[in-house]
Amino acid sequence: MTDPGTSGDGERWADAQRPGAGHGWGERDRLLVAVVDYGAGNLVSIDQALTTVGADVRIAKRPAALEDAAALVVPGVGAAGPAMRRLARGGLLDAILAWIAVGRPYLGICLGLQLLFEGSDEDGSSTFGVLPGRVQRLRDAPTLPHIGWNQVEQRCQHPLFAGIPSGTDLYFVHSYAGVPAPVAADTVLAVTTHGGTFPSAVAQGNIVGVQFHPERSGPDGLRLLANFVAWAGGR
Repeated sequence: MTDPGTSGDGERWADAQRPGAGHGWGERDRLLVAVVDYGAGNLVSIDQALTTVGADVRIAKRPAALEDAAALVVPGVGAAGPAMRRLARGGLLDAILAWIAVGRPYLGICLGLQLLFEGSDEDGSSTFGVLPGRVQRLRDAPTLPHIGWNQVEQRCQHPLFAGIPSGTDLYFVHSYAGVPAPVAADTVLAVTTHGGTFPSAVAQGNIVGVQFHPERSGPDGLRLLANFVAWAGGR
């Protein structure tokens, strides 16, 4: 783990992605990002946000829509069981697992992050099984669901958070969160406290995921999405 306040690649990445710099949001070649539509995502907001930061967006309802995309975003709200059934019915479940397995860039938002784990305590469903661990109900939460702005404390550097200070407030809507198994503890990029502390961002190789909604988190959320697009384009 690296202190997010230290200098290095993260700072150079932040400089490169600053609006108005050589690779500002509207100045890089536009990356084709497939956004999965399985009936459980705020697709209008994520489409608009990704377009704003310089991506071309394709809403993907079938596996063929993923074929020539450079990056994949799985958004979502709701429970794991219905989401897994919808993905399987549309043929998207196998396509997403194949996408991840060959090392292509993936961003999971809210439920799209939770699905990366082995299963969910919310309804007992098995999920992608890409990250060791389970989705658990928020512990000692003063209110559920956890709705609103809350601080995201970074545990280590990653291009996803370039230019975003640790402790930045971002927007959450959820009652459950993924908890990595001890063997995967180093996948945690950031944590947030709502009663107990839970992982609010994870990364492993070509996979990144956030529990908050960057498309609803104002300029810092747009910055994170711009960072993802740039990171995906550089892989």
